[in-house]
Amino acid sequence: MQTKPPLSFDEFFDYAHYPSLSFSPTGKYLLIHTSRPLWNSNSFENSLWLYEIENQQKKLITRKLFGAFKPQWSPSGSWIVLLLDENSDINAKNANHLSNIEQRIYLFSIESNELLPIGIGATIPLTITWSEDDSALYFTALTSWPTKDEDDLDETEWKDVIQYRKPKTKQGSTIYRIDIDMKNQISPTKIEIIRNVSFLIGELLFVPSEQKLILTSITDILEKLDNNEIYSIDLQNVSSLVQLTYNEAIERDLQLSSNGKQILFQVFTLSSSNGKFNDTQLRLYSVDITNGQIERLGNDFDGNIVGYTTKTDGSIYILGQWGTDVQIYSQQSSMDNSIQHRGWSGTYESIAVSRSSNQNCSIAFIYSSLRTPKEVYCVDNIDQLASANAITNENGLWTQRILPESKNFYWESDEDNRTIEGILHYPPGQFESTNLPLFLLIHGGPYDASLNHLQGNGYFWAPLAALNGWLVLEPNYRGSTGYGDQFLSEVRYQPIIRPGIDILSGVDRLIRDGIADPSRLAIGGYSYGGVLTNWLITQTTRFNAAVSGAGAAEHVSTWGIMDWPIHINYLMGGFPWEVPDVYQNSGPVYYLDRVRTPTHLVTGANDVRVPPAQSYILERGLHSLGVPVQLLIFPNEGHSVINSNEPWYGKIKVREELKWLQQYGHQSWIKTK
Repeated sequence: MQTKPPLSFDEFFDYAHYPSLSFSPTGKYLLIHTSRPLWNSNSFENSLWLYEIENQQKKLITRKLFGAFKPQWSPSGSWIVLLLDENSDINAKNANHLSNIEQRIYLFSIESNELLPIGIGATIPLTITWSEDDSALYFTALTSWPTKDEDDLDETEWKDVIQYRKPKTKQGSTIYRIDIDMKNQISPTKIEIIRNVSFLIGELLFVPSEQKLILTSITDILEKLDNNEIYSIDLQNVSSLVQLTYNEAIERDLQLSSNGKQILFQVFTLSSSNGKFNDTQLRLYSVDITNGQIERLGNDFDGNIVGYTTKTDGSIYILGQWGTDVQIYSQQSSMDNSIQHRGWSGTYESIAVSRSSNQNCSIAFIYSSLRTPKEVYCVDNIDQLASANAITNENGLWTQRILPESKNFYWESDEDNRTIEGILHYPPGQFESTNLPLFLLIHGGPYDASLNHLQGNGYFWAPLAALNGWLVLEPNYRGSTGYGDQFLSEVRYQPIIRPGIDILSGVDRLIRDGIADPSRLAIGGYSYGGVLTNWLITQTTRFNAAVSGAGAAEHVSTWGIMDWPIHINYLMGGFPWEVPDVYQNSGPVYYLDRVRTPTHLVTGANDVRVPPAQSYILERGLHSLGVPVQLLIFPNEGHSVINSNEPWYGKIKVREELKWLQQYGHQSWIKTK
C-alpha cells in the first residue's frame, strides 16, 4: 500500500484562496476569484474565472485582477465590472506616482469574451456600483480640498512644520457617474461628478427602486465611532445626505434586500464613545431605506455572524460561528428563529445563491476543515449540504499529502472554572500520543477565534508546526468569538491577565493528563496573540522559546500612537489616566527582568495598529538583560505582514520562527547557558 508523503514547507505556503464568488443575475454563471502566490515575482496572482453552470466548465477572464476589488455583475448579467492590477510594478516608495497614471475601469462582455477599458483620467476608483441598468456606473474616489484658513498660513513663518490636527488640506470622497454607450463602445464615455462628501467612503450601493446611493463612512484613526455610519443620497436631490444609522460601530458588507427596500449590513462594535453600546460579536442588521427603521437579524443566534447572503423570497442565509465551526443557518424573517442546516463539520464561507433554480448548482460556497483544503462547492438544495460537489481543485495537492490529525480540547480556567475550548494538532502518526513537545499558538483579536479550517499562510500555521513535530494547542481564550457575547465581554478590565490565566490553565491540563512534556514547551502568537505571548513570558519561565509578532510591550504608548485607540480604551476600561493600574499591571515591559525565554520578534515597518516601536522596546529590553532575542523588520509593511502583497514575507516569518523553535524549544536556555 502506497503511503502519502507529508506536506512540505513550500507546499504549505503554495495555497490558493477564494476571496469572492457570485452568481450572475441569470443564474447561468458563477464568478470565482482565486488568489495564489507567485514566488518568482514575490506577488499574488489574482485570477477571475467564469464557471458555466450547465456544462460545468470554467474559463479564465484574467490573471491580473486587482485583488482588493470584488467584481460585480451588471443588472442584466451581460457585463462584469472589474479592476486590473496594472500598477503592480510600482512599489510603495513610488506609490505617489499613481496620481499621474491613466486609470481604467474594465468591463468584461459575456457575449464577446472581451475586456473593454474605460479611461477615467488620473482618478483612482475606490468603490464601484452599477446603476439600474447596464448603461451607467457610479464610483468613488479620494479627494482633498484646502482648509478655510490655508490662505492665512504664513509659509515663510511655518516653513514645512506640520500643525497636528490642523492639516492644510482635508480629505473626503467624490462620487462620479459614468454613462456607457454599449452599442457604440468606441465613443468616449461621459463622466460627471454627482457630489463631494466630507468623509472617506468605504462601500457604495445603488438602490433602483428609490433611486438612491447608499454609502458607508470610514476613518483612518478610530478615536471615536460616531463618524462610522451609513448614509443615503437621493439622486433626484443630490444635495440631500441622510444619515441612516447612529449605532457608533463599523458597518460593512452592504447588501440590498430582495424587495429593494432594506439595506442589510454587518456590524462590528468597538465600544461606544458615549457609553451606549458595548463590544459584541459580529451581528447582522437591516435598515429600511424609506423610514429608517432598523431591525436585528439572526438575533436568536448567540454566536458570531461572519457572513450572509439574501434570497429572492426575502429570507437570508447566515454563516454563523459557534465554537470552532462555521455553519449555515437560514432565517425567513426577523420574527422567525434561525434554522441550522446540517452539513460537514468545518468552516463554510462566502455563500452565494442563484436567483433561478439550477440543477446541481443553486447554492455555492467555500468550505474547508482541518483535514480538507479550501475549495468551491455547489449544491442544489440547502438540506443536501453533505452531498455538495467541489467544482474547483486549486488545492488538490493537499489531498495527496499527510496532514496532522486534530481534535477539540476542553479545560477549566483556574480563575473561575470557566470552560475554555481549543484545538489540538498532533504530529502525523502520533494522534493521542503522550509526552509530546507542546507549542502554544495564540490567535489575535482578541475578537477572533481559532477555527476548524485550513488556510496555509503565516498566521494560520498550526498544521505546519505539527508537521514539524510539535503538539500544537490553539486556545480560544476569554474574548474569543463564537462563545456568546458574555464570554467575549469577560475580557474587559482584565484584557491580558484573564486570557493569560485561561491559556496557562490549558497548558497545565495537558501536562497533568500526560499529553504535553513539561520540559519542552514553547509559545507564540501574532497581534493580540503577540501581546499575550509577551505577557506570558514575564509571568512564567516554563516556556523554552517564544515567537511573537506585532505584539505590544507597553499599553500607554500603544494607545497613544496606534490607529485604533478606542479599542484599547474599552478593553482596559478607560483612558490611561483613568485606570493607570490596569495599563501598567498588564504591561510586559514592567516585568521584563523576569524573562528567561529566548524570544523571536517580527514587525512591519509601517504598522500603525501595533507600531514597530513596541517591538524595538521589547528587543532592547531583552537584549539589555542578556536574553537571546532576534527582531525581523519587514519594510513597507503594515500590521498584516502575513497577508501582505509580498508572499515571501509570511514565508520568511514562519521559516525563521520554526528555526527558533528548533534551536531553543526542546531544552531550557537557563540550564544550558
